[in-house]
Amino acid sequence: MVLDVESIALELGRTGLAVREGFLPADVIAALRDRAQSAHVRGEFRAAAVGAGASRQVDASVRGDVTKWLDPSSASPAENIYFDAVEDLRAAVNQCLQLGAFEVEAHYALYPPGAAYARHCDQPRANGARAVSTVLYLNEDWSEADGGALRVHLGDSSSAHQAEFREVWPRAGVFVCFLSDVFEHEVTVARRARWSVAGWLRRRR
Repeated sequence: MVLDVESIALELGRTGLAVREGFLPADVIAALRDRAQSAHVRGEFRAAAVGAGASRQVDASVRGDVTKWLDPSSASPAENIYFDAVEDLRAAVNQCLQLGAFEVEAHYALYPPGAAYARHCDQPRANGARAVSTVLYLNEDWSEADGGALRVHLGDSSSAHQAEFREVWPRAGVFVCFLSDVFEHEVTVARRARWSVAGWLRRRR
């Protein structure tokens, strides 16, 4: 499998945001989806929290997804392929952008019907660990009527251009990555179960 991770890294350098279709083969996407769904049936997902430290809490009105963290030491073959691909991207990003990312963290995410995630930034205040945010979508036959778009805001919250955004629909095989401290983003209300692998390229604190 050959991925053009260098072109993704260069696009991150130019615009801070890159979107690719067919990031992994369809059979790998299907295996990841099956793995996530099986884990959910076994009760391994947990409600996602917002905030950090003492302010960390579960608030479904802000963030309605449930997640399961991936452990590279017990990864399935499909999860190993995912980790290998994102590790290749990490190396390319470090070479092209000098971001100093040294590890990958990732979790499965499920947005049940009716769930969303309010506008936010992935890099918490006073924590510069997350350098690049990534999302790989696992959903078969997704249509715009199903909702659940990733909406990446292209202007900061004080900008006259704050209404400008790019929407990415969570179709199987679509991969999104962006600079964690630059772009606020949100997930619009999903009207059917929405599956993904969310990940981050992390710096040392």
